[in-house]
Amino acid sequence: MRILIAPDKFKGTLSAREVSEAITAGLRDALPDAKIGILPLADGGEGTAEVISQALSGSWLSCKTQDPLGREIDARYAWVDDQQLAIMEMSEAAGMRRLQSDELNPEITGTFGVGKMILDAAKCGAQEIIIGLGGSATNDGGVGMARALGFRFLNKSELEIQIPVDLVALERILPSPQSSLLGRGSREAAGDGKSFPNIIAAVDVRNPLLGENGATRVFGPQKGATQLEKLEAALTRLADIVAKQFGIDYRNEPGAGAAGGLGFGLVSFCGATIRPGFDVVAESVGLEAKIRNVDLVITGEGSLDRQTLEGKTPAGVARLARKYGKRVFAFVGRATEDRQVLQLFDGVYQNQRLGMSMDENVKHAAEILRDNARQFARDFEEKLILNVQRPTPNERGRIRPNSL
Repeated sequence: MRILIAPDKFKGTLSAREVSEAITAGLRDALPDAKIGILPLADGGEGTAEVISQALSGSWLSCKTQDPLGREIDARYAWVDDQQLAIMEMSEAAGMRRLQSDELNPEITGTFGVGKMILDAAKCGAQEIIIGLGGSATNDGGVGMARALGFRFLNKSELEIQIPVDLVALERILPSPQSSLLGRGSREAAGDGKSFPNIIAAVDVRNPLLGENGATRVFGPQKGATQLEKLEAALTRLADIVAKQFGIDYRNEPGAGAAGGLGFGLVSFCGATIRPGFDVVAESVGLEAKIRNVDLVITGEGSLDRQTLEGKTPAGVARLARKYGKRVFAFVGRATEDRQVLQLFDGVYQNQRLGMSMDENVKHAAEILRDNARQFARDFEEKLILNVQRPTPNERGRIRPNSL
């Protein structure tokens, strides 16, 4: 039996590799002869750089940059030398993890540090940069990033705007003297004569920049935003001025609202391409070929819910598994009762023990995962799952919490 384990992380609890290793350990307890391959995955959120770097035998480079409040920090990004490829995560410079809880304030936080990371990779000769847009603490539409690249955002008095809420007074944008606004691979980076790299913005959401489903109203509150109307007005003004001055309008592009509108900023000011993060990762690690050559697939993530359908790792894995007629199971921290989500899988195992508090479940996450995998393997041995007819849609998607 050939089994592929291809999960995302359990956010804040276990990395994708730790999830893979715990499941593997449980399977081997009951199926010592099974051929098990592990392939940790990501979908553009935190962990994306590590997953791609491991798959492509990359290394890590460090650079000086700024956190969301402008303080100098050391950051790192992955580097694949034979492809001249840099893989970075915006959260490394502008993520919520860089701030204390009482520092969260997207009215003033920005993405300037992300721009500095882009410049560093360009100076190193990157031909392409993949940027994961998850975990942001910002809502600046990518203006901070663009400022680091040399763009200037001016108000009526010709004073430079430096914080997001002040974008309501934006009058005009001065393009970077080192780069033109449009075109890929044709700009000069930092005046050193090297071509500016192509940029792929890897997103795990499809939200537009503005509106009820936009960056501010959907994600602002979880970042500590209290002035939602001002932030929405600021991003609206930004999109209006970009459209008026440069004749382009990406406000409704799926993923433009990712990372507080950084998706919009990257495509508008850097000519970036927005792509589903899962697709970017899957291509980089050769996921489709690996699924094609196994008998069944196990995936997972911390929370299986409606958001899973919007391009998250388990949905993407399930889609590819179905393409090749493979059974696919999900091991998750917690699961929705939404039938549309559950029917993606032949079975769902929740990482819970009856009588345990949520904190205890998190503390013992790896142990419970191993128990769940062991139970799954016992089901296999007893021919309750794998050696029967493929389940009908009405049977598919059952949830099995661990009750040990």
